Amino acid sequence: MTTIREMIAIPMGDAAGIGPEITVKSLAKEEIYTICKPIVVGDARIIQKAIDVTGVQLTVNVVVTPTDGKYEFGTIDIIDLANIDLDAFEPGQVSAQNGSASFEFIKTSVELAMKGEVKALATTPINKESLKAGKVPYIGHTEMLEDLAQSKDPLTMFQVKGMRIFFLTRHVSVADAIKQMTKDRVYDYLVRCDKALARLGVECRKFAVAGLNPHAGEGGLFGMEEVEEIKPGIELAVAAGIDAVGPVPADSVFYQALNGRYDAVLSLYHDQGHIAAKMTDFHRTISITNGLPFLRTSVDHGTAFDIAWKNIASEVSMYECIKLAAEYAPKFTRESL
Repeated sequence: MTTIREMIAIPMGDAAGIGPEITVKSLAKEEIYTICKPIVVGDARIIQKAIDVTGVQLTVNVVVTPTDGKYEFGTIDIIDLANIDLDAFEPGQVSAQNGSASFEFIKTSVELAMKGEVKALATTPINKESLKAGKVPYIGHTEMLEDLAQSKDPLTMFQVKGMRIFFLTRHVSVADAIKQMTKDRVYDYLVRCDKALARLGVECRKFAVAGLNPHAGEGGLFGMEEVEEIKPGIELAVAAGIDAVGPVPADSVFYQALNGRYDAVLSLYHDQGHIAAKMTDFHRTISITNGLPFLRTSVDHGTAFDIAWKNIASEVSMYECIKLAAEYAPKFTRESL
């Protein structure tokens, strides 16, 4: 079967972090060029410095549009925004210029995706402090993408070793997360998660909803959240045609999903799903943002200023991030959720 090589934009991330290093290390692997056409959006001089630091055998090819790229192993095609002042560049440091530059890399990548010139984005780490110093009015990737793509409340999905995890709540306290675990929200998210997997081309979509309390509440013995909100929300989704079960005790549901019993798990709060994914394989846990007009995958780690530009950062997450984008991109549909 012939592999469809879709164009995938890779915004370089914060120049002072490990983004440039893990990008060039990943693109030094021949397999990437057999499954996709990667185009870096960044600063060509920083990418060249990363090539020099890591010692990979790559040549930089500056292009104006994605269609100009060679997409050949041994060459990094890059749209050069040339927005880093090398005289002021300091590896491993918070910097206003790097914060604003990293936003420009993302903005340009989104514009390419919105115009259909690339099929997906595979994003590298950005730094919240640098964004703030650069007066970028967003705290992170999700907020940027939500605004730039004019999308509402994108869904986050983790994938690791075939296990998929969605999140009912995000960056809120556990107390606030519990308040958000309403029947209507559980129903709405299951419907949206089902549509998200359909857009990724996933045909079998059996969901399990994780329990909140020990033993998923034991019918109200250990808390009433499952009885009053979570289970009724699941029942509404099932009535709407969604293949969903639960709540399933959280101490077993992720193991069961990892072994193929479920196609995806709806985690109720941030750490519940994050711990399960990262304990399975920290470096290969990849984030997918659903609900955008384009596909977006991302590493699930930060800029790692403490080890940046020392040629010790692992590229495994970035390599897997690009591979997952390449896997889903040919099947991804651009229709709005």
